[in-house]
This record gives sequence, structure tokens and C-alpha cells, in this order.
Amino acid sequence: MGPHPAVAAIRLAVRRVLHDILNDHQGLPAQPAGARPDRTAERPPSPLVLVACSGGADSMALASALAFEAPKLGVRAGGVTVDHGLQPGSDLRADEVVLRLRGLGLDPVESVAVTVGREGGPEAAARDARYAALDAAAERHGAAAVLLGHTRDDQAETVLLGLARGSGIRSLSGMAAVSGAGGRYRRPFLQLDRQTARKACMVQSLPVWDDPHNADPAYTRSRLRHEGLPALEKALGKGVVEALARTAQLSRDDADALDAWARQAEASVRDAAGLLECAKLYALPPAVRRRILRRAAIEAGAPAGALFARHIEEVDRLITGWRGQGAINLPGKVVAQRQGGRLVIRQG
Repeated sequence: MGPHPAVAAIRLAVRRVLHDILNDHQGLPAQPAGARPDRTAERPPSPLVLVACSGGADSMALASALAFEAPKLGVRAGGVTVDHGLQPGSDLRADEVVLRLRGLGLDPVESVAVTVGREGGPEAAARDARYAALDAAAERHGAAAVLLGHTRDDQAETVLLGLARGSGIRSLSGMAAVSGAGGRYRRPFLQLDRQTARKACMVQSLPVWDDPHNADPAYTRSRLRHEGLPALEKALGKGVVEALARTAQLSRDDADALDAWARQAEASVRDAAGLLECAKLYALPPAVRRRILRRAAIEAGAPAGALFARHIEEVDRLITGWRGQGAINLPGKVVAQRQGGRLVIRQG
């Protein structure tokens, strides 16, 4: 008798990602599940894959699947839990997660404490601190990849949050299956729902911790999860989550194509000194032109996370609605202004 369908689904998702990681690992071809390693061939060291685990159902299901699948593929598997220090006893819970991960057979395993700032709001600040800690852990251990337990439900929430911000098609593309420097972060569960992960934990008797922040209405994502999405499903019927996740993938495909177009077009709208020529920018489709403007602002020092659509629209008006207006102030003390038919974007 095979494993429970929920367990089989999460293991299959992880197996596929591990095959991808092996293919990406320089000089190490992927091996089919169950294949005997060729001990006569000289092979580089097995890649290390870490799982980021909070102790919640999604990441515990991911950790268990990694622990099961990695040895069959000759992959080393470890884990990292991040202690945000935002709740009493968070250090003790992090220690418990470390024990659970070691109990699954993962090695190395560590807990990393971080200090969460305030920039961008509590959710964004916690996210920034968490990813900085995961980046550092991956570098420290020489990990080939870090697995994240984001599900299809998380993807749907991300799309709705992007829609609410009005930030354009890129924000509607949600989370990528592969992201980070060198494709470090992998999200195997983007096609699986949250209930599948929870069911997998239940049938395997894996203890899970439900973060009270996930049910706290003070947090935007929590309100969306417990009030917004249920209201949408009540009004529109079941299938909203699946449709939003599908929208994310379609939006990502479109955004990737437009980004590539903008990269190719950028050289053609710069003069010999490298300055952007307003007349040539004006001739481009708005979606392409605004991508070039955004890239230029980021290269000048504007933080990508603080650069919103409204900022780029203001800069765009220097091209499309020129009336002699003054400089536009952007995040990061970056200034955009039109001078002699050129658009100059630089530190103010």
C-alpha cells in the first residue's frame, strides 16, 4: 500500500525540484529516483539543500518530504529555522523546530535569531530579516538551494495584495517557483493547496505550530486570508484560489517577455554619453518605456521595494506630458529631471 495521497503529492513535488537542483548543479547530472549511484565515476560533492522551516504545517510537510526524497537522489539535506523574536518564547519554539528537523534526519540544522526592523511595515520588515538570515545560512553552509513552503493559497494572497497596491503586472505575477541569486530559492508547493500540506502532516503524525500572527487581524495578509478570500469565494464560488494562482503564472510569462523587450530596447534609447533620449523613449510602448525608467531609477540608487508605480508614472510624465515641470523626487534620494531632451536620473 502506497503513502497517503497528500504525502505522495508533497513528495512528488519535492522530488521534481531536487531533480532540477541536481541538473543545475554544475557537472552533476540528475539521477532517477531509486537509481544506484555510479561509484566508479569521479563525481563532485553532493549538493546540500536546506529547508526553511517555521514549524508550521507547510514547512514541516516540506521538511519531511525533503528528508524522505533527498537520500534517494544522493542529495544532502539540512534545515534552518529563523527566530524573529516577535513573540514571547520564540527562542524555545525555534529550539523545538531544530529538534524536529534533526529527528527527521536532516543535517546540518540550525536556528538563526534576527532583529526585525520597522522599514516598510512589520510584515515587510520580518520578511527582509528572514531572507537575509536565509541568504547568510546558505552562504555559510555552501547550500545549492533553499526550499520554501509557499503554497497555492499563499500565491493567491500575494496576487490579491499586488492587485490592491496597483503596482502593475509584475506584482500580479506573485512568487516565482525559482528566485534569488543564482536560483537559490525554490518553491515546490506553488501548485499544491495549504490543506494538502496540513493533511500530510496529520497522517504522518508530524507536530505543527500555528503562528498566532497568521490569525491576527492586525496583519494585512491575515485579514485577507481569513476575511477577504472567503468573501470572494462566497461571492464568486469555489475555484478563486486556483484562478488567482493561474493568473500569477500568466502574468509572470507576460512580465518576463516585457522585461526582455525593455532590456533589448534600452540601448537604442541612450545617446553616446549613456543618457536617455526623451524622443526615443516616447516612441516606445508605455509598458516597455516604464520598465526602462524603473531600471534606470534602481540603477541610480532607488530601492526597488520602495519604488512604486506612482513614482514611475510621475517620471513618465516628463516624457509624455512635458510642460516644463521640475525634478521628480524618488525614494533613495534619487532625482529624475528632463534636461535638453534628455532624461537624467541620479542621486540628488
